[in-house]
Amino acid sequence: MVQEISHLSVPFGTTVIECVVSYADRKTLAIVVNPDQSVLIKAPVAASEEQIAEKIHKRAAWILRQQRFFASFGEQMPPRRYISGESHWYMGRQYLLRVTRSDHNAVLYQGCTIEIMHRPQSSPKKLMQEWYRSRANAKYTELMASIAARFARYGVQPSGIAIQEMTTRWGSCTRKGKIILNLELIKAPRPCIEYVITHELCHLVHANHTLAFYRLLEQEMPDWKRWKRKLDAYMFGN
Repeated sequence: MVQEISHLSVPFGTTVIECVVSYADRKTLAIVVNPDQSVLIKAPVAASEEQIAEKIHKRAAWILRQQRFFASFGEQMPPRRYISGESHWYMGRQYLLRVTRSDHNAVLYQGCTIEIMHRPQSSPKKLMQEWYRSRANAKYTELMASIAARFARYGVQPSGIAIQEMTTRWGSCTRKGKIILNLELIKAPRPCIEYVITHELCHLVHANHTLAFYRLLEQEMPDWKRWKRKLDAYMFGN
């Protein structure tokens, strides 16, 4: 539940980053850059302005990069219409969308094209989202099984896997060991997905982001920083 909303200005070089801070009953601080280039900070109720400003300053380069990215689309990014000619991402590759009427519903992809075949009363958008979720379920399960097998030597295994739509993080790990992955992650390259899964599995060994946690992450995925940067440049930071 949101407790309070305030505004915060953080200098960074010759730029001042203007932020809206939303305090809520949460444990971590998250930064969201919206398509209109506004910056939203989701902060724990107990976080001080100094702590929030320090976090913003550390992520300032990423925030400005995201604002420039959204600015390149004009004042507002047009919403997806799910019509022929649009481009959509899957597993790090960009596909041209083709939408056709049919007597049955199906989503097919081959070469550089994703084709949505739909009945007149069916929604191409809904079919596309269902296809993404189906592909995510298959790919995440496959990659989780492969990576989790390595973690057996640490005496840990995930209790399950779930897919959710999340706005501020790519993945999370519950106290009972369930790994939750962002549906949007299916649009990213395979190594990015592997990084998020590896990151969350490391939390089964080390709950917090301690030095021991990062040593384990480095051991299990030496190039994790490369793929984290790719994800950071894609949508959001936390």
